[in-house]
Amino acid sequence: MKTQVAIIGAGPSGLLLGQLLHNAGIDNVIIERQSPDYVLGRIRAGVLEQGMVELLRQAGVGQRMDREGLVHGGFELALDGRQVHIDLNTLTGGKTVMVYGQTEVTRDLMAARREAGAQTIYQAGDVVPHGMKSAETFVTFEKDGQAWRLDCDYIAGCDGFHGVARQSIPADCLKVFERVYPFGWLGILADTPPVHEELVYARHERGFALCSMRSATRTRYYLQVPTSDHVDNWSDQRFWDELKLRLPQDLANKLITGPSIEKSIAPLRSFVVEPMQYGRLFLVGDAAHIVPPTGAKGLNLAASDVSTLFNILLKVYREDRLDLLEKYSEICLRRVWKAERFSWWMTSMLHRFDDQDAFDQRIVESELEYFIGSEAGRKTIAENYVGLPYETIE
Repeated sequence: MKTQVAIIGAGPSGLLLGQLLHNAGIDNVIIERQSPDYVLGRIRAGVLEQGMVELLRQAGVGQRMDREGLVHGGFELALDGRQVHIDLNTLTGGKTVMVYGQTEVTRDLMAARREAGAQTIYQAGDVVPHGMKSAETFVTFEKDGQAWRLDCDYIAGCDGFHGVARQSIPADCLKVFERVYPFGWLGILADTPPVHEELVYARHERGFALCSMRSATRTRYYLQVPTSDHVDNWSDQRFWDELKLRLPQDLANKLITGPSIEKSIAPLRSFVVEPMQYGRLFLVGDAAHIVPPTGAKGLNLAASDVSTLFNILLKVYREDRLDLLEKYSEICLRRVWKAERFSWWMTSMLHRFDDQDAFDQRIVESELEYFIGSEAGRKTIAENYVGLPYETIE
């Protein structure tokens, strides 16, 4: 087999890159170790930055998103019972975010790829990239008991934190930056109407809580819990009771509860590897970086990586701009670290840390008061939340 770009991973970043490349006439094959149903079964993010929304439209897969997604011009901070509205629209000159689940983004991209007739190989085993620093780059894999070789010009590693792409790079060629947080998020998905028309990020002495949504009838709620906690310890009733305690009273009174569809605990970590490339292998999204979900940046950072790599490859194939290939990591990391900073800041400001003393708590309170009490501070929060602009590839 032969293609121009081999993409490892059929999550949203791999599919989005594949769609953009296909539309531009650049041949690509996606290799995925799981089944389509497994990929669609992942419960993930649901807040899309304006840049990602525009990128999905550019890829020709924004129709259902525009029809069914929820445009949000702001969000709510609930700080120990006090509510503060962050008006994204006003503070950023008209920018917004879109609430549209990652599962739906993936479903739309899968459908577009099928319609385009582009090749995706699911349930591929023993996927291994080769020759990343040679003129003979290829990926080997097994499918239905048969060994295959896919020759290519470049490899995009879109296979997540635990994927093979980053693990294929010699460890001494990567520098790892990591912070593991001493708590996780207990999340539930429920077919209940949202408690508020916008997302609510709540800071409370009992711990952080988030009221999110996937649609006007499906909600996603989270509670900060110790990393040692287990889902089995949390009945639906206990979850709803604890959520009410962490919300301002007027929101708690409006909360409509119901049986959970899904319940899980996600650990929180910040993680970055430098560089994000090794020869002809380019790391995209979670393969290169993880952010705590507090700032809604994970999927959006993957989209900005996709945009950068796509626009570089476009100039490589159309203008023979091979010099741009070496700039991929540098360009991506500038935006990655800004998003890491914002996600760290949101996490540090809104969660309770057991090792905080009275001085630390006062510093956090003062920091929050400064940002929400100043238009410049609120604008800083807003412009980071809607997403910093993508760099132009020149």
